[in-house]
Amino acid sequence: MARHFFFLFSLLFIFVRVDLWAQQNLLEIKKADLLRGADGFERLLGSVEMKHQSSLIYCDSAHFFRAENKAKLFGNVRIIDTDDPIVTTSRYAEYDGNTKIAKLRNQVVFTNQETTLYTEFLDYNRATNIANYFNDGRVVDSTNVLTSEKGLYEVSLERITFINDVILVNPDYTMKTNYLVYLTIPKTAETKGLTNLVSKEGNTLDAHKGSFYETQQKQFRFYEGIVDTETSRVKAEELFYDEVKMYYEGKGNVQVLNKEREVEIYGDKGEYYEERKFSKVYGNALVRKYFEQDTLFMVSDSLISIDNEVDSLNYLTAFRNVRLVKSDVSSRSDSLSYNFSDSTIQLFTDPVLWNEKSQITSDSMIFYLKEENLDRVIMKEKAFAIAQDTLLNFNQMKGRKMTGYFSEGNISRLQIDGNAESLYYLLEADSLTQGVNVTLSATIRMDFEDGAIRKMMYNIKPDGRFIPVQSVNDENSRLDDFVWRVEEKPTRADIDDWRKPEEIDLNAENLFDVPEVKIRMPTDDEIQNSLREKGYFPDKILRPKNLRPLKQKGNE
Repeated sequence: MARHFFFLFSLLFIFVRVDLWAQQNLLEIKKADLLRGADGFERLLGSVEMKHQSSLIYCDSAHFFRAENKAKLFGNVRIIDTDDPIVTTSRYAEYDGNTKIAKLRNQVVFTNQETTLYTEFLDYNRATNIANYFNDGRVVDSTNVLTSEKGLYEVSLERITFINDVILVNPDYTMKTNYLVYLTIPKTAETKGLTNLVSKEGNTLDAHKGSFYETQQKQFRFYEGIVDTETSRVKAEELFYDEVKMYYEGKGNVQVLNKEREVEIYGDKGEYYEERKFSKVYGNALVRKYFEQDTLFMVSDSLISIDNEVDSLNYLTAFRNVRLVKSDVSSRSDSLSYNFSDSTIQLFTDPVLWNEKSQITSDSMIFYLKEENLDRVIMKEKAFAIAQDTLLNFNQMKGRKMTGYFSEGNISRLQIDGNAESLYYLLEADSLTQGVNVTLSATIRMDFEDGAIRKMMYNIKPDGRFIPVQSVNDENSRLDDFVWRVEEKPTRADIDDWRKPEEIDLNAENLFDVPEVKIRMPTDDEIQNSLREKGYFPDKILRPKNLRPLKQKGNE
């Protein structure tokens, strides 16, 4: 008996709870100027007020389907959530009290504190606190304006997902993409796929594999990103940009182009300060210096470049395992410094320079470029020059200091100062070796023609000897410290093995190239209706009464 009573009490308690829940879930009429009955619904006219749980509903008139717990709302619709700071307005809406879904249409405005959404079609699920639009929408907050074809607003997460034809606009830049996730707090934007951005200064920032933006701090992270300004272009697989500090940081296939100097730097990682025009690139670093008719290539482990008008020196410095290749010259050294101001290149620690059939070594050297070509070379301490003649004999010169002069890319004169020594082969008609001249002097000057010695001059009586050809051997035909290092001479193939430059596709897809206006061809029905409105009747064939059908041949 007690068990039976307990069962009845539990069943009654369940029914009461269900009934209370049902009552709490019902749409309520709070106010209306006029109430009229109709088939299946009640008509509420004038200053309508309804309530559903924490939602207050206002409109000019409504159709209330009491049995279905639904309402259709007309004119000046306004839904206020008393728990969350959300207000929604529209010209028309349908509200389902069972599912807590409001379908709002025509001039919809969805406001959540500082964030406002404008659209024509919005479905708002109060149960999940999610609103979505599906036929163009615009979101405005204190910093940004975002538009897209479709959108999903997760109110509880303060997260909005924009899909198709997404445009983000703020006072500093405009961005376009096709998929963007925006957090209203703290105003960050993450994109997937192609993303293009144009700043108010006209700079462009492109990401081919998505991006992440701190819109308030103006920090950007691009994947397969390119930043293009009036004076520079920076690219990397992952590119970080701080707009306030004008600072770039790149990882993976970094490229930095100085447009004014026409110098491009490549590496695995890099940093670039735009205002100072200071860049640091390391990891299989490469430099391309563009000239009008030629290009200089240089590789090293790391590079530092400074090119700022306020600095007294504008230069590029390379460290460790430096190799340089140009059409008229090649070199290698441990380190190198290139001064942009006077086009001088200094080589340090066991430098070697090759030009045509000549090789020059010293403790350090500096060579000058003039009008794109090698102009002169200054070598200090243990300078040693080797030049092959037409018979591939090794003419040799050495001294404490040596200066080489070049014409049209070939050596034309060599000046040796201090402990000068020379060894050169005497030729007959450039085809027969007569012997070797070995000379010691304080200074020696040699003039060349087509790479061959044509004239020698000494300012003090030299000490010399002649070795006839039959007495020439490996020992007396080499000056001390002679080393022919042509096998170390770098080539373009060596440069490409170190790092092959990747060219940027300047014609890659860009969403700013897509026309804003979409042109749609009218359908056949639209064409027919347009003709009817103008007085034409294409669907009726008018034929004069006396017109006879045309006879076919053979039926006359």
